[in-house]
Amino acid sequence: MQSDTQYPVLLEGLSKLAEKNDFIDPGLYTKFDVKRGLRDSDGKGVLVGLTRIGNVYGYDIVEGKPVAVPGKLIYRGYDVVDIIKDIEKSEQFGFEQVIYLLLFGELPNASQLAEFDAILGGFRELPNNFVEDMILKSPSSDIMNKLARSVLVSYSYDPNPEGVSVINNLYQCIQLIARFPAMVAYGYQAKRRHYDGKSMYLHNPLPNLSTAENFLRMIRADKNYDRLEAELLDLALILHAEHGGGNNSSLTVHVVSSADTDTYSAIGAAVGSLKGRRHGGANIKVAEMMDDIKANVHDWSSEKEVGAYLRKILRKEAFDRSGLVYGQGHAVYTISDPRATLLREKARKLGEVKKCSEEFELYCLIEKIFPDIFKEEKGGDKSICTNVDFYSGFVYSMLGIPRELYTPIFAVSRIAGWAAHRLEEIVSGGRIYRPAFKQVGDLREYVPLDKRH
Repeated sequence: MQSDTQYPVLLEGLSKLAEKNDFIDPGLYTKFDVKRGLRDSDGKGVLVGLTRIGNVYGYDIVEGKPVAVPGKLIYRGYDVVDIIKDIEKSEQFGFEQVIYLLLFGELPNASQLAEFDAILGGFRELPNNFVEDMILKSPSSDIMNKLARSVLVSYSYDPNPEGVSVINNLYQCIQLIARFPAMVAYGYQAKRRHYDGKSMYLHNPLPNLSTAENFLRMIRADKNYDRLEAELLDLALILHAEHGGGNNSSLTVHVVSSADTDTYSAIGAAVGSLKGRRHGGANIKVAEMMDDIKANVHDWSSEKEVGAYLRKILRKEAFDRSGLVYGQGHAVYTISDPRATLLREKARKLGEVKKCSEEFELYCLIEKIFPDIFKEEKGGDKSICTNVDFYSGFVYSMLGIPRELYTPIFAVSRIAGWAAHRLEEIVSGGRIYRPAFKQVGDLREYVPLDKRH
């Protein structure tokens, strides 16, 4: 048996062989008109499904051509801006209303919302021995990895994990929605103790608190938070709860569910998708980029200095040399991302309270000047707008939330949309996803083992 220290040497040559034989000439995608990444050549997503749950608008079609318009995010036919305005007017936490709306397709009245809140509250505690046996005894350095494992192992605690009825799947989904905050919080605490050498605090969720309040309570040593902090996190949860069926993790739910598998497999796969750096990790990259900008720009209020450094990032001369200014641009939104607009205004208020107004103004300055800089550097007339990831990381930092929790918070929110898409696929799907791939390798004559060199 080979020792572990020999594996890198043995695998180095094999990895090069795999890389050689897995490479596909990019020109072949054009030659065969392949919808790479399920997108048309202009970047627009290929229409592969129908949904009643959510939609994203960034442009209108006028005389057959796309025309940029201010972005809109729609939940079950309602503009999310109108939902948030009503929530703010009523001075209530709103994420639970949004969960109800996404799952059932209707806005709850006061009594329905109270009943639903009670159901969620009753499910927030994890099963007996779950924390000790499934989280604390097997911590992970990555909390999204721990969350995915917690979702999958929930199968073992379910008396009917393979039940195919809508009511059984709804029961499973609501339990997961209610338990995600605790799964994330306890996974974080286990990581602190095992990997960071810091103290671990395990606070029970309280059934009478909102999702946002419970989450802040569970990740903080003193369990304390104020109303403004909870309201801002609640807003972030609302804005991240759903984004149409075409985003990678929601599509994953549809694809995996279409195979007629269990809820835990489908949601676990979605967590794995969101974990990816091209999907749910963007706000962490924004935070890291902003650290770099603040360290290298002397005058944060200078358009000239800030603009010059943004140009260096675009030219792959600064930060991570990727040429990307994170938090800028979106696949659908053109003129504006409504989530970024809503979060910016709340961030301004919290910035004043947290003494972060100077930093907030730097964010606003970048949002203001980047579209013109992008056009000058890249050419063309493509509209670039600030997306929600640009401000969400800043908000979380002002809330004292560690960066390793940024993407898990996204999951705590998006489980609502995933659950809705899971139910929609069960009710209306009925056909396994099976897109076509064209094989482009040459046919070869088989060589017996004893004649291979």
